[in-house]
Amino acid sequence: MQNPMQIAFVTRDIRAAMQALTRDLGAGPWFWRESGTFPQQRLRGQPVTTTLSVAMAYAGDMLYELIQQLDDGPSIYREPGLPDERMHHFGTGTADYPGLCARYADQGYELVYEAVVANGARVGYFDTRGALPVMIEVIELLPATREMFAGFRAAHAAWDGADPIRPLRPIGG
Repeated sequence: MQNPMQIAFVTRDIRAAMQALTRDLGAGPWFWRESGTFPQQRLRGQPVTTTLSVAMAYAGDMLYELIQQLDDGPSIYREPGLPDERMHHFGTGTADYPGLCARYADQGYELVYEAVVANGARVGYFDTRGALPVMIEVIELLPATREMFAGFRAAHAAWDGADPIRPLRPIGG
């Protein structure tokens, strides 16, 4: 079975969420992309152009991701009947992206969102909420993805509390 490497939350105020997780769990430093629109996104098979603010930081061995949707378009981050601030998904990493996606599909889970992210890796979200309280994100672990996560982990291990938020360059949109 695949082990989660990430826990993600959606939020209305990403700055406040970063501060709270730093204060309460020791997460940091945060690597924050204030705004980005991934060049390739599909929601339930249809193209979308969702613009997000995304921040990631380690606390111990757990990678936290915070996501704030910046537009009003359709997405998996704002869904009718669900709170605007909530745990959203577990992230699982794999070198065999097609294989792990096929495994989740074979289990009857629907691929509801897929995108190509800033480092060229694919991510796919499966709606597992009938079996789990949140979705599962499959993250393609390309060399660039592994390097990014290793850099985040090393920054956390060496972090002295200074510079708690480290901006990343915007993408797309």
